[in-house]
This record gives sequence, structure tokens and C-alpha cells, in this order.
Amino acid sequence: MTAALAFCEIFPAGGALAQEADAGRLAGIGARGELRVCIWPDYFAISWRNPRNGTLEGMDIDMAEALARRLRVRLRFVETSFVDFTERLDRGDCDLAMMGVGITPEREARVDFSHPYLSSPVYAVTPRSSGRVRQWSDLDRPGIVIAVVAGTRMEPLMREALRHADLLVLRSPLSREQEVLAGRADAFMTDYPYTRRVLEVQDWARVIEPPGRFGNSLYAYAVRKGDPAWLAEVNAFLDAARADGTLAAAAGRHGLTRILVE
Repeated sequence: MTAALAFCEIFPAGGALAQEADAGRLAGIGARGELRVCIWPDYFAISWRNPRNGTLEGMDIDMAEALARRLRVRLRFVETSFVDFTERLDRGDCDLAMMGVGITPEREARVDFSHPYLSSPVYAVTPRSSGRVRQWSDLDRPGIVIAVVAGTRMEPLMREALRHADLLVLRSPLSREQEVLAGRADAFMTDYPYTRRVLEVQDWARVIEPPGRFGNSLYAYAVRKGDPAWLAEVNAFLDAARADGTLAAAAGRHGLTRILVE
């Protein structure tokens, strides 16, 4: 099997690939010899651009490389966000999103999902020095400000869950941390993968575990609706990766074994 050539590009809008959907995405990938994968490069342990060297790393970076090898094509990463990835899929800018996409009813109306491969509840991160938020029940009190990233599953979840606290919606994960450190927010909400980064590099932070599995979500790969052959191939890849240990190995390399869906 030939090795895949991986590189990253912010792919321009315009839907140049949309016509391939008519013939089937899988056939289009083979014809152009290239797999285009949407990622969010700020997602630690999933699809993360390491600021020290600029390289992409994470479980889904590894899995995208494995999928390209299976298809015997080059690999191109297309940078997007949780706000925009469904539109990028619709336009044909990328063939699938491999970026820890949580399955929600709203997203299921826009895209088709593969079999799930990760499962995570939602956690709170607050300063160790905070006297305002010491436990989970402190999160929803008058005067408390909770930060979330726009487009992530935490945004609608916390809009529904909060009755007394205020919600602050931000564009990037780093801005959540900055708002908390500046005292403009008391805590931010995230999932298990991102808490690994917080605990690894932020000595000021404390992670508060939720009761039960609050906000638990299954994560999967997302494809444009209406292409069953391509979805079947993605699922076959996941099934094979689960059977031969590729999926478990990728999870282990990036500290995600705890949330792996067997």
C-alpha cells in the first residue's frame, strides 16, 4: 500500500468539488487521487496544530492518514470550524469532517454521521484560586459567567441548562481561557480531550467533573448527506480500524483511551 502524502491548506470557498457529489464522493476521490478532510486545528488531542512546531497532531490526524492510505490517495487537510464545517461539506470543499464532531439532532439534519468512535461528557474548567466556583452546583448561580465556544455542542447545551448564570459565547478556545484568567468569566465548558490540554499546560486550572455524564455525546465522522456509498466506505474503514487495533492505538497515543467507543 502506498504512503499518503499529507499537507494542510485553507481551501478556498466556491464549491469547486460539489459536482463530484453527483457521481459519488468515493469515485471523485479516486479520480482526483486526493482525500480532503475538514479539521478544526484548535482541538487538542483530536486535530491540533502544535504551536511549537506548526505540525498537525491528534487522533483524527492519525486516522485521516490511515484512511488516505486505505484509499491509496494523497491527503489534504481543510481548515474549518464547528460553525462552518457543515457548509464546507455541502459545498464539496472537503469529503468528510474528521474533527471529533459530536452527534446532535441539529447536525443530523445537515450531515450524515459514521459509526461513533468516542464518547465524552462535558466538564467545567475554573481557576484553582476561584472562590466563586468550587463545585458543579456553583456553576448556575446569579452573577456567574460561563464561557463556551461558538458552534460547539456546549453552546446549545449550556443555553438550555443554565437558569441563573450568564452565558458568554466566544469564537476560539483560547479566548475562553483568556476570559477566565481576566476574571470576565468564572468557568468555561469543554470535553474530555480539551481537559487533557488544560491539565498538561495550565497550572492555574482546575477541572470540575460533571455529575453522572452530563452532556454526554457520541463523536463521529461527518459526510455530506445523500451519498450512501461514501458513508459505507467510511464506516467500513472505522470497522476495520477497530478490528485491527488502529483506532485503539490512535486513541492511546493521544490520551483518549478512556473515552474510546469499543
